[in-house]
Amino acid sequence: MEHTHLIHRNTIGAALNRSARKYSHQLALTFGERTWSYQSLNDAANSVANGLLAAGLSPGDRLAVYGKNSDAYVIAWLATTKAGLVHVPINFALSSDELRYILEQSGAKGLLSDSALADKVHEATQGFGLIVNGTLHADQQDSQLGSFDVLACVRSLLSTSEPAVALEGSSLAQLLYTSGTTAAPKAAMMTHQALMAEYMACMVELDIKGSDAMLAALPLYHSAQMHVFLMPALLLGAPVYLLEAPLPDGCLSAIAEQKIVSFFAPPTVWISLLRHADFDQFDLTTLKKAYYGASIMPVPVLEEMQQRFSGVGLYNCYGQSEIAPLATVLRPEEHAERPASAGRPILTVETRIVDLEMNDVAPGEHGEIIHRSPQLMTGYWDKPEMTYESFQGGWFHSGDVGYFDEAGYLYVVDRIKDVINTGGVLVASREVEEALFKHSAISEVAVVGLPDEKWIEAITAVVVVKEGQTVSEDELIHHAKSLIAPYKVPKRIVFAEALPKSTAGKILKRHLRQDLKE
Repeated sequence: MEHTHLIHRNTIGAALNRSARKYSHQLALTFGERTWSYQSLNDAANSVANGLLAAGLSPGDRLAVYGKNSDAYVIAWLATTKAGLVHVPINFALSSDELRYILEQSGAKGLLSDSALADKVHEATQGFGLIVNGTLHADQQDSQLGSFDVLACVRSLLSTSEPAVALEGSSLAQLLYTSGTTAAPKAAMMTHQALMAEYMACMVELDIKGSDAMLAALPLYHSAQMHVFLMPALLLGAPVYLLEAPLPDGCLSAIAEQKIVSFFAPPTVWISLLRHADFDQFDLTTLKKAYYGASIMPVPVLEEMQQRFSGVGLYNCYGQSEIAPLATVLRPEEHAERPASAGRPILTVETRIVDLEMNDVAPGEHGEIIHRSPQLMTGYWDKPEMTYESFQGGWFHSGDVGYFDEAGYLYVVDRIKDVINTGGVLVASREVEEALFKHSAISEVAVVGLPDEKWIEAITAVVVVKEGQTVSEDELIHHAKSLIAPYKVPKRIVFAEALPKSTAGKILKRHLRQDLKE
């Protein structure tokens, strides 16, 4: 009877086994010159899982992964789930001090990283007792004798049979560190069953199909690319074309050459594609599903996407790391009537908008967005007080302000911390951004509140002007006055060549506030 737990197992590794049996010879993953069928991807994951366990790691140990997108990154993640380890993805842009903080806070026993990040890794791991300190895809000449390397492990003669580890759906699969916009990053504890619940909902709500070629270009350390798109696609037998980074040239070429049907990107990346000088030279007619999320998409940009990508269906995806991360979707047929909405909760999520006493607010009234779902984290790793606070009243508190309309569609007003207090009146930065975006010369804009003796916070807009166009501060202020109430109009416009962004394409408003204060 010792194997009966395998019969009912709802783990990510078990789900990949099913894909490998069903789609064995179909193309699963392409990265550069390397391609993997479903069978070879599953075999690779098993080999690396066996290699990690043989190297001294045990189920439940945390394995940190610090690197850019690659096939090795995907294999390391899948191997972690097979070996019963806990995957700790780390933003490759973090400094050695930030890397060290996450290694210490998670209690990591292993680290896999890109060779190009060796200096930062060396600095961060001084005197840190790691059982495995290896690489994802070192060149033959790079790898030190005896050190662990993911692709070298795949090429070795290690067993491709599944490791015999006791794993349940309730076992931890990942510690997902939130970006830490206000404080030190905290890790959402995600179980196999939470992620599996989300994968199934994504397939249904986002119309993900095994026959659709998918482009994956956003960082895999970020939950949206990994858990909303890549994993559901791999469980359905789709071919995934992986890029190291979402550079406009690479994305447009890939869509045209690989006949890509579906692609996810945050608004900043979609804007960079639309602004590409040779946009009209690429044949983008195969693209039918354009997903966006991670931050709010300006309505004028949505309208431009609908005009310039012919016949594309737009999907707005809203959520956050703690909910695996998809919570609501606005589908293509819903965009015409409600282009600014984040849609309705997906089939595994129940959402409310509440006041400070957790009473439901009326349609149109602003409140905090809260959720219940099998996809939610079990809590923050080693932070019981924060966990207690987040789950007060038996619901997860998102920290976002929003409202429902009469038909139950969600509108996200802002992050609670991005709402600006101007003269005692609260203004959503998003509303000001939408107004400025309606000016034809604006390429990008971010609105923040800066400390001010008179106003408490002065509304300040940082704008990037389209190439070849000019506009003055007075013109933009006059334009804003024609669209929004006087108290919402920016007190100051700052012109910039670019906005600071994370590697996942989010605009870093905390950096803007800091730079402008200085």
